[in-house]
Amino acid sequence: MLSNTKIKYIQSLYQKKKRDAEGLFIAEGEKIVNELLNSGAQGVVDIFATPEWAEKHKSGNCPVTVISESELARISALTTPNQALAIVKKHKPAPIPDTITGITVGLDGIQDPGNLGTIIRTCDWFGVNTIICSEDCADWYNSKVVQSTMGSFIRVNLFYTSLAGFLQTQKNTPVYAAMLAGEPLSAIKKPEKGIMMIGNESRGIRPELHSFCTHRVSIEKKGGAESLNAAVACGILLNHFT
Repeated sequence: MLSNTKIKYIQSLYQKKKRDAEGLFIAEGEKIVNELLNSGAQGVVDIFATPEWAEKHKSGNCPVTVISESELARISALTTPNQALAIVKKHKPAPIPDTITGITVGLDGIQDPGNLGTIIRTCDWFGVNTIICSEDCADWYNSKVVQSTMGSFIRVNLFYTSLAGFLQTQKNTPVYAAMLAGEPLSAIKKPEKGIMMIGNESRGIRPELHSFCTHRVSIEKKGGAESLNAAVACGILLNHFT
């Protein structure tokens, strides 16, 4: 049985300040926890799981604390808790790659955790393993981001930096900016390499970055919607570019 102190500690890891201080984050759900274990990830500190999950994973090397469904509900952020919750060590920040190969995704001010998680998952689907985020993007260790990736956060690298500073170093790399007023996507040739920029959900790509964008790309509109969800736009663009 979990003590109230332990429950409060786990609950505190849903807050970015506490995650940063402890160097830990939460990954929830049977699929995501299984992906962590199957990937050979060394950072899993503890797993809290129902008896059913624990019975199926007896041979695992990571410590498992067996708890009741009601206890899992208390430490879970999910509406319907899903068998297992892991506490995982955050990765040490790696240096941003100096050279772009293939397609890299740039995200400017993506603040909805669900959108960020879906974009990570979409990048994983299309084989894109590098995302460069502006410093005001959602925290990729946010439990909603982790949950939305459905395990893809293990395979995709995220870097947070000043996009203006980063793009200044990429003078020989084409930058494709998703904008409402741009060249139709169907007219854009598939590049060997490039940075594909997606802007904030409501404001788009901030004006100070426009000068770095070598190509403005628009997804042709056929209906009456005012705009596309950022994650949906990312998927359509990656389908074309990759």
